[in-house]
Formats: sequence, structure tokens, C-alpha cells
Amino acid sequence: MRKQLVVTGLIAGAMTLAFSAPTFAVDADAALSLARQNGCLKCHSPDKHKDGPAYRDVAAKYKDKDHAEIVKKLIHHITSGEKAKFPDGHEEEHKIIKVTDVAQQTNLVEWILSLPGGKWPETD
Repeated sequence: MRKQLVVTGLIAGAMTLAFSAPTFAVDADAALSLARQNGCLKCHSPDKHKDGPAYRDVAAKYKDKDHAEIVKKLIHHITSGEKAKFPDGHEEEHKIIKVTDVAQQTNLVEWILSLPGGKWPETD
């Protein structure tokens, strides 16, 4: 009985670690290629504000938030066509990414969230 409790505790601890910390291995080259192929870089840049925020500024915005929830939120944002809000107050439907593979979508979002050096609120 005691051995079973120890094993159960070890499994529970491992699952807590696995789902609480970001452990996704980012393929930056694949993410940047996907962003290029889908026209994301027309409005965004990794490090400069364009029509949309710099990706590093997006990472800064969500830095201290629940990582799993932010990944889900951003995947929804790039796959649903929900409205994007602009500083001047107008809204446009966000372009929907063409790839349906969740692993590729996740890699793109994880890459964006891994970028250092951003500021939020944005500053040019």
C-alpha cells in the first residue's frame, strides 16, 4: 500500500511539472518560415512595430501570465479571424493562418512568446 502511494505521488508530481512549466522545444526557423508563408510579417516583425505589434512586445505583454492559457488564446487569435484592435481604435479581422497542424501553430506561438527584449505597452 505504501509503495503504491509513493508511486502515485511521484506520478502526480511529474504531471504537475510537465503541465505547469513551458517545456515546448521551439524551432525558431520553422516558426519564422511559417510566419513568412502566411503573410504574418506584413503586419508584424520580430523586433519592430509595424501595423501590428512587434512579436517581442507581444511576448512582453504576456510574460507574467498563465503560459498555457496564453498559448491557447494566441492560437485562437491566429486561427479564428477574431478582431484585432489597433491603437487608433479601429478593428479589423485578423488574418487566419493557413496551416491546421496544431503542432506548427503551437511552435509559432511558443516562438513569439520566447522572444526577449520587448516592452508593453509598446514603444517605438
